[in-house]
Amino acid sequence: MESLFFMDAKVTLSFRADIIARAKEYAEAQGISLSRLTEVLLSRLVSGEYRSLDDFPVSDWVNSLSEPEASYLRKPRSSKSMRAEMRSKK
Repeated sequence: MESLFFMDAKVTLSFRADIIARAKEYAEAQGISLSRLTEVLLSRLVSGEYRSLDDFPVSDWVNSLSEPEASYLRKPRSSKSMRAEMRSKK
């Protein structure tokens, strides 16, 4: 029987501080590290069972850790900046 060895790789991710704090609490309560929790979720996501994120079953605890839908705020542009942009495109 062949033995498989997988090497860990380090990755840097950015999340909101409150999300990380709650995820750490959850992972600790489960007796695992935040890294392993993230690995389990990503492993399931890329397993090929799901065609999209919408198909991925999300349990209540993941919902409680997730952030609300992103909203993008745009600063209103001045008439002067819009005119300058139009002139530069000509």
